[in-house]
Amino acid sequence: MNSARYTLPAVLLHWLQAALIVWLLWLGWMMTDLPKGAERSAAYSLHKSLGLLVLLLSALRLGWRLSHRPPVSPLSGWEARVAQGTHHALYAFLLLAPLAGYLSSSFTSYAIKFFGVELPKIAAPDEGLNALFKQLHWLFVYGGAGLIFLHVAGAMKHVWLRDGTLQRMLPGRLFNK
Repeated sequence: MNSARYTLPAVLLHWLQAALIVWLLWLGWMMTDLPKGAERSAAYSLHKSLGLLVLLLSALRLGWRLSHRPPVSPLSGWEARVAQGTHHALYAFLLLAPLAGYLSSSFTSYAIKFFGVELPKIAAPDEGLNALFKQLHWLFVYGGAGLIFLHVAGAMKHVWLRDGTLQRMLPGRLFNK
């Protein structure tokens, strides 16, 4: 049983981002089927705001991770390499997917708002660059969904093994008995 735990800020950032990512994935897939109008515009606006929040939280989380060493992993060999590679790729996804979404939106004629606050655009509308960054956004999102599947599958393996690994990332004493 491995009792070394992640710090409370690391745990909170992890679970907050997990909830936001699930919400973003659901909203992103749902909003594309909405008919044009106020509901679709609101869904896109919320999706963009949540994506930018994920980007900000990812920068904060990465800064925390670089300044606070995680607990020693109980894994070794190929499992440790797969886990580390998946974690690194998840960090890349958490940064690159929202960044590509922001860049895609920057090359449209629509304002980019962060929960109602208009943000600067980097350039004039450009259909080609919008399409490029939109495609990259989709690639990062689908790749990220695959990584999330691997991450959850790994967590479920540890639940099945009852080795205490999952408890290192669960909040509070309630889950760590």
